Amino acid sequence: MSTLFTETRIGSMVLKNRFMRSATWENMATEDGHMTDKLYAIYEELAQGEVGLIVTGYANIVAEEKPNAGMMGIYNDSFIDEYKTLTELVHRNDSKIVMQLAYGGTKTTFNLGERVIFAPSEVPEKGTQTLGKAMTKEDIDYIVRAFAEASLRAQKSGFDGVEIHAAHTYLINQFLSPYYNRREDEYGGSLANRMRFLMEIYAETRKLVGDDFPILVKLTATEFFEGGLTFDDTRTVCRKLEEVGVDAIIISGNIHGKANTMIGQSFDGYTIQEEGYFHEYGHAISQEVSVPVITVGGLTDIAAIEQIAQNTNIQYFALSRPLLSEPRLIKRWKDGDRAPVECERCSKCRTKRGNFCVVNKERKTQLAQM
Repeated sequence: MSTLFTETRIGSMVLKNRFMRSATWENMATEDGHMTDKLYAIYEELAQGEVGLIVTGYANIVAEEKPNAGMMGIYNDSFIDEYKTLTELVHRNDSKIVMQLAYGGTKTTFNLGERVIFAPSEVPEKGTQTLGKAMTKEDIDYIVRAFAEASLRAQKSGFDGVEIHAAHTYLINQFLSPYYNRREDEYGGSLANRMRFLMEIYAETRKLVGDDFPILVKLTATEFFEGGLTFDDTRTVCRKLEEVGVDAIIISGNIHGKANTMIGQSFDGYTIQEEGYFHEYGHAISQEVSVPVITVGGLTDIAAIEQIAQNTNIQYFALSRPLLSEPRLIKRWKDGDRAPVECERCSKCRTKRGNFCVVNKERKTQLAQM
């Protein structure tokens, strides 16, 4: 059997394989972020499909900050009981589950004008052009506490860990970025200052949840534009995260909708690959830190994933859109059917009715009519 199906550990979590479901916004929660029958069904099927570690869609940590419709919430204790139902459902199927926590910030066009959106500095987000409010020290302390308190709620709900979303131009990523962070106080300027916000979030979270509760951090490899966060910056952040005790690091990117046009291009000395977009970046980091490194993006073929596992130090492989197309993919691969997943990487899975694969559904309809 492939070594991808051997038992491993991330901190206190024992995982039955090296496959993760990457955090995926489902757009199926209630207006205030509570669970629905559709969401329970999605996670149950992923667990039945033998995904070793499921990461939830991102959950907002304060009630007033909501970058997308239908996203999950974890901003007060009213969520704990329903998340206990979710975690118990996943555990019955011998999978583990981690909650992703995020403050979206200005990477949003949702409900603008109805809320205050925090940012490190008053610099419009490149894609959305949304402008945020430069945070005061009191604002920073408020969000640091919110991340930590949300993590404690996740722990009380039975989650096996939390993932801090510090990638994809969300708030923490913007603090790390010299393009978005123009501050002149202790949170801006040098990289040591720009990573202070993330390190305070980690420290406060660790204080509340204790040493045995896994904390994962998701980072952008590089911002892929002049003046943004560089890969050398990210490597330094990863070494610091290892030093303070983070349990695993996910290396991602921020190329939604652009991946097909960027494959083969090199940034900061590494190339975006067709299979496993960012695994060259992940491998470089995995040679410098001892904590598990996870790659995500463009993984559809188990043979290619095995090659990455054999030729790099990357330990885990996270999939998002492939599991929207085929939630039981990992079980199929384990059972011996090694055909690649039918995922077009087209991002048509974002619909008003929720995020699911419409291409696969169309194919089934076409086959039925043949």
